[in-house]
Amino acid sequence: MRTDHTSQISPTRRAVLGAGIAAAGSGLLAACSSARSRDRGNPGVPAPDTPAGSTPNGRGADETHPAPAEPGRKHILRAALSPVELGAGRTFRSWTYEGLLPGREVRVTAGDTLALSLANQLPEATTVHWHGIALRNDMDGVPGVTQPPVEPGETFDYRFTAPHPGTYWFHPHMGVQIDRGMYAPLIVDDPREPLRYDHEWIVMLDDWIDGVDGSTPDDVLSQLRKGKPPMGHGNRPEGPVGAGGGALADAASERRDDGKGPGREPSPYRGKGPRRLMSGATSKLLGGHAGDTAYPYYLINGRTADDPTQFRAKPGDRIRLRIINAGGESAFRVALGGHRMTVTHSDGFPVQPYKTDALVIGMAERYDVLITAQSGVFPLVALAEGKRGRAMAVLRTGAGAVPKPSAHPVELDREVLVSARRLRPDESVAMPRRGYDRLLRLKLTGGMKEYDWGIDHKPYDPDTLHRVERGERVRLVIINATHMWHPVHLHGHTFSLAGLDSNGARKDTSIVLPHNKLVADFDAENPGLWMLHCHNIYHSESGMMTTLAYHG
Repeated sequence: MRTDHTSQISPTRRAVLGAGIAAAGSGLLAACSSARSRDRGNPGVPAPDTPAGSTPNGRGADETHPAPAEPGRKHILRAALSPVELGAGRTFRSWTYEGLLPGREVRVTAGDTLALSLANQLPEATTVHWHGIALRNDMDGVPGVTQPPVEPGETFDYRFTAPHPGTYWFHPHMGVQIDRGMYAPLIVDDPREPLRYDHEWIVMLDDWIDGVDGSTPDDVLSQLRKGKPPMGHGNRPEGPVGAGGGALADAASERRDDGKGPGREPSPYRGKGPRRLMSGATSKLLGGHAGDTAYPYYLINGRTADDPTQFRAKPGDRIRLRIINAGGESAFRVALGGHRMTVTHSDGFPVQPYKTDALVIGMAERYDVLITAQSGVFPLVALAEGKRGRAMAVLRTGAGAVPKPSAHPVELDREVLVSARRLRPDESVAMPRRGYDRLLRLKLTGGMKEYDWGIDHKPYDPDTLHRVERGERVRLVIINATHMWHPVHLHGHTFSLAGLDSNGARKDTSIVLPHNKLVADFDAENPGLWMLHCHNIYHSESGMMTTLAYHG
């Protein structure tokens, strides 16, 4: 029976969690990346006497990008304040994992259990969210919902089974910390990988503001909200918090927002940077308004376009690019000069091969593409859609000068994949055809002027839950009633983009254009409390998030 269930209920979150959440798999099989595949990680220029592809990261291990840890070793992930060098000598202080930007790749095989301890050496609490993984709920990294915040000086042990192969990543889910330097790839290998390629490279895209002229993401949020307190997970929980307990305290937010910590002492970690708001950022591909934040830099694998990462290969080599948008507020239009791409995966799940010249990737989306390397030196450009900035890396298969930072491949303006709605799933991951049992209809609301983003005209309330039942096929209808695009992310599940055939590509994050809607089906087979939110971090922290709940 189909049910249009739009009412909201507010049982305690602790009771829902206590009703039975799946246990983790047993046995530590891998903790960090192994050395079984070639040319992955954060590649740069190999040493002159090092053959391309001779080391796991394609350039020879060094102190900046140390060799990955061996499988089976206990791995501690340290979140700490550290300097980051973005290229051309630009160095800023930020929050990172292990002092690296991006953080070190974590790699397991599907079915393996990942065990990792987060050691918080930051001045503030944090968590880790494992984006896109259908993991057990108490490992999902949402403060005050699935776990307590990890306070400064504390550690938290994450342990879960990675069930599905694909390209994923991890980042904080605390305030606007994701717009600092804490992000890294999580690759789940397929033990029966059907693709054949000579090289595999991870390409992480980012918009960067932290530390530039004293700016911080907290400054940006305060400017956007005109000093109003955040409404998402930037607030401190009220009172002692156990997993799933507590409510968010506005008073604590207000204290944090003015840059003063306990006892009203100024915090050295709050910047007082210049105004970072922008107007006139428009994109036809995104349906109009593209964004509100003027980022000074855009990065590929932590490097600016005037000092880019270089990937080396030979003409004719077949290359797999795993492209991840780790940005806080920017979509990117991506193209490789002189090449067409074949899209093979979206958000980790295989699709029927789709050829395109360029693609638009929203925040937190991932696309895997195959290319066949031509002879020469080619710019891999990530245009900050609607914002006039760009990031760049270089594919080098021969001699030649590095392309200028302003390089604009013609492919950027040819055939562009904007939405995964054009894609069809590989038969191996297509959801079984069946009618839906429950309809959840949610409306994205708010606007740029008041910066009052919410769902159904209300900001995030941690005690408002949308109930489903285990075993149901749930149809999500997300209506974008705003004048701006939003990348919508569902935790703990992948959904199928529903069309006329109700059998679209599998996704966990999808762009919803203004005055359009997302129709997506998922099977309620992973009990717990699961966030659904816009992955524009400033929208979510302003209130555009909610919680789905069910128990087993």
